[in-house]
Amino acid sequence: MTKRRILKLTGTDTTDFLQGLITNDVEKVENGMVYAAMLTPQGKYIADFFLTKSGDSILLDVAESHADTLKTRLMMYKLRADVTIEETHLFVHRGLDTPPPDAFADPRHPALGWRAYRPEAQQDDTVDWTALRVAHAIPETGIELTADSFILETGFERLSGVDFRKGCYVGQEVTARMKHKTELRKGLAQVTLDGPAETGTEISADGKPVGTLLSRAGNEALAYLRFDRASGEMTAGAATVRRST
Repeated sequence: MTKRRILKLTGTDTTDFLQGLITNDVEKVENGMVYAAMLTPQGKYIADFFLTKSGDSILLDVAESHADTLKTRLMMYKLRADVTIEETHLFVHRGLDTPPPDAFADPRHPALGWRAYRPEAQQDDTVDWTALRVAHAIPETGIELTADSFILETGFERLSGVDFRKGCYVGQEVTARMKHKTELRKGLAQVTLDGPAETGTEISADGKPVGTLLSRAGNEALAYLRFDRASGEMTAGAATVRRST
């Protein structure tokens, strides 16, 4: 499971501060967990994360690999806002069974179960989270979600990670234009493979590049594809690839 870091944001301006920066409506934390991302002004991905209410504070759950970058960007925008950003000593716990009292439903898909934040590390994790992600086309930080990503191409709307009614945020103009004025020509897709191929292998068809192989679980995988070229039989290394969605 991807290592996570939990930050705590406190202060009278916390909600307004986040509202002007992230892709989802911060006020939804009053009703449960919120999934969102922070973007560059050009609409490119910086980091994705979960938000939950914790007393008068908001907890922010982000991949360890992207935590420093996100924290630096938040501090850059903070200026004189009454917001304090602190590290915590909490750990993410996840499960698929009946949610415990301190848990929040994962907002991306019901199949992903629940998340909770506790002071001790989770010791037993027997769930194949990669297989679950692949089965439901859930992108992962640093694999499907990279600095080159546009969030609509990675399924953020389907994953309840963007709100088109909340108003302005950094990168909102590009995201809204992709939603309303263009048809997505590239993006995340599920594929079936026959043969060996590693994450990051180029996918080609008729000798032309059509995408990149990403997370794999058995014979199923996620891939970033050019939809106009990704039809019929494709190849990735020694593997035969077919689009399954």
